[in-house]
Amino acid sequence: MSYQAPPNGFRTFLVVWVTQSISVFGTALTFFVTTIWLTQTLYPRPEQKPALAFALSAVGLAWGLPAVFAAPLAGAWADRHDRKRTMMAMDFANGCLSLVMVALLVTQTMQLWMLLVLMLLYSLAGAFHNAAFDTSYAMLVSEEQLPRANGMMQTIWSLSGILSPMIAATLISVPALARQGWVPGAVGAALGRLTDGVALAITVDAITFFIAAATLVFLFIPSPKRSDVGVDGKLNKSIWADVKEGALYIWHRRPLLWLLGTFTVINFGTTPLGVLQPLLVKFNLAADWSARGFTFETALALLATAFGIGGVVGGFFVSAWGGLKTRRVYGVVVPMIVVGVVQVVFGLSSLLYLTAAMSFLLDSMTPAMNAHSQSIWQTQTPRELQGRVFAVRRLIAWVMIPFSTVLAGLAGGVFNPGVVIAVLGAFQALFCIAQLFNPSLLRVEDKAYLDQMAVRAETEPA
Repeated sequence: MSYQAPPNGFRTFLVVWVTQSISVFGTALTFFVTTIWLTQTLYPRPEQKPALAFALSAVGLAWGLPAVFAAPLAGAWADRHDRKRTMMAMDFANGCLSLVMVALLVTQTMQLWMLLVLMLLYSLAGAFHNAAFDTSYAMLVSEEQLPRANGMMQTIWSLSGILSPMIAATLISVPALARQGWVPGAVGAALGRLTDGVALAITVDAITFFIAAATLVFLFIPSPKRSDVGVDGKLNKSIWADVKEGALYIWHRRPLLWLLGTFTVINFGTTPLGVLQPLLVKFNLAADWSARGFTFETALALLATAFGIGGVVGGFFVSAWGGLKTRRVYGVVVPMIVVGVVQVVFGLSSLLYLTAAMSFLLDSMTPAMNAHSQSIWQTQTPRELQGRVFAVRRLIAWVMIPFSTVLAGLAGGVFNPGVVIAVLGAFQALFCIAQLFNPSLLRVEDKAYLDQMAVRAETEPA
């Protein structure tokens, strides 16, 4: 029997969507200004390019490693504990970590290793939060509304890419404006003592986390009832057994594994953009943006904004359309092919506006591929298993991210970053074209076929 969403479930989802979206904006602020701090404060000189590339990749690893390797444990936790309380606790923890980061920046004692430790903890809390959140809104909306809800979630991630760079650039300039008398009174005097507005932007992030945590107190978010609870009301198996169960669910359904493998390739090819894009702007595009009167910060913000606008346009389109009702796998693979081709042009461009246009196209494909993929997983996986299965899914899909981040740091310090981006784009485009002819992947939405495959796998002798 299909799951029945609670009354007013979609309205509750909207409240969660809005408040958690505020936190997403805050987090985007932190990551943008952290990049600015590394690029302009810690490693500002051209001869520091190798050190800057290392620092950018190290921060990417500090963020990516816990998100990847803590995911199975976080997913099993989400299936065992109240998901609303988990989200509240993790939002509060990340708010506190943001305040620690602010204190280190204001006192000018922040060092790279401190930033890495904070990012590790930040990411670890985020892994538990995301495991609870990703499986919560499937409890609030009906199966018919899932593609629309997924599209809305994708829109917010992209919208943060539009607004956060502009807000961050404004906040960074506030202390300088305060020193010029634009901010009067005691507030202006206090802000004027700051070297830049990086700490101010991260303070905003802390506030958004506390708002998100406080709002959840007043909402009802159901957690699924597990069928394997003993007569005493307790689970009789370990959390590691839960992790194994999530892994076997995917392993016994090979089309799902193929879908994950395809996302793994895409993540391998696109993750280096986070490390290489600042290098691309600082070196490959410098002649063009300086001739047009841009600074490094505004040029980087332009690309981030174009990237975000593309994602918002794609997200609004999926939300209004509702996505494919059948053959959703094509809604995953075809946008992936487009992303690979566009990434080639993005990497080889030496013109700021052309690169911005490619940024728009790159992220306009993301909502479609992610919303269709998420809908496939949500309809193929029982709700009481989604925490465990989705966590293992995240581990497999993201397992190459740390390696590609290291590759980006090494390659970006030695080779032309644009060429590295283009080569990765060509590889992922060719791989995804081949998946259009993969018969196993194309049957990923045939639930009866997947369940029969799982039964055969479970009954076959080891």
